[in-house]
Amino acid sequence: MAFFGVKYFPSKGGVSRTTENLIRNLKDEYEITIYCYTHSQATTNVPGVNVVQFDEVPIKGLGVFIYLVKCYFHLMFKANYDLLHVRKIDAAFFLPLLSIKYKRILATSHESPYVRDKWGPIAKLYFKMNERIFVRSKARLTVISQPLSVTYKERYGRDVLFIPNGVEPLKDLSGSEAEKVLSTHGISKPYVSFGARRIMSTKGVHTMLKALGALNFEKDILIAGELNHTGNYLKELEVLGKGLKVHMTDYIGNKATLLDLIGQSEVFVFPSETEGMSIMLLEVALSGTPIIASDIPENTAVFDDTEVTFFKDKDYVDLAEKLKWYYANRDIANKKALKAKQKVLTQYSGDAMTQYYREQYELLLADKK
Repeated sequence: MAFFGVKYFPSKGGVSRTTENLIRNLKDEYEITIYCYTHSQATTNVPGVNVVQFDEVPIKGLGVFIYLVKCYFHLMFKANYDLLHVRKIDAAFFLPLLSIKYKRILATSHESPYVRDKWGPIAKLYFKMNERIFVRSKARLTVISQPLSVTYKERYGRDVLFIPNGVEPLKDLSGSEAEKVLSTHGISKPYVSFGARRIMSTKGVHTMLKALGALNFEKDILIAGELNHTGNYLKELEVLGKGLKVHMTDYIGNKATLLDLIGQSEVFVFPSETEGMSIMLLEVALSGTPIIASDIPENTAVFDDTEVTFFKDKDYVDLAEKLKWYYANRDIANKKALKAKQKVLTQYSGDAMTQYYREQYELLLADKK
């Protein structure tokens, strides 16, 4: 079987991280090939897994599509698989073409990318077209978000199976460089944390800074995430951060280091305005750190208010109130965090996710037999 649509291997979070978790759990059952960007560690990242690599094309807006075209031609003319798993709406454009050769395709949607602010009008149009191609394709379809599954049914009349993301707990943080990061950026404990793959306006960091500013917050604030896509948004954050002890570390690629940093913080704020099913949210819950999150459907579908403290989406005043509640009720917040951790361990584990996908793979392969 092959995985198509992923860019990073080793993973960088989000879709690539869930895919890597899935591959690690399945590598002894299937002969697996993954298509990815060229990386020095790709071939040794997961022993026994085949890798087809193509260089990243540094053309904004077109680079990813060119990479996917290269993968497509390899799939069609240089390879042959019993089963193909297409990951992300980005790659859905190729589903009708791939179905000419491959009759057993599982396709997974992770979100509606066109709601993200980082994309221009043409890219958003492309993603909307891909969404229609996805729901009308002959592939067996899955989605990682329950609310998005409902949306597909209401908008297109297509049933799309909901399979939640799963995360693997870190058993050893001894290799973490968290203390080095704290020292380098001058971050003192206790501190508040936020983390994401990329910092963009739909991640809601501005809402967080407005709330902390309204509280005249005096403790340190850790914001971890790639800043390359921010543009004018970074300037906005710098203005909002004046008078606050804001420390932006850029993207932290080492998962152990990132989760160690979040685990050492006293509270994690997750003000995202749109998500698929956030891997970050699940991994933070595993760390046992109390969470204050926006009440978007994608978050409330995973946790309830006995596990996570929710504030009204985009409402910095309400977020400020919830932060004040946290500092006045730490014992209750810590009990919530323990319940959230237990839920992830029992309902959103990597093993559970793998079993759901394994069942779908076997149904497709049974058709072959």
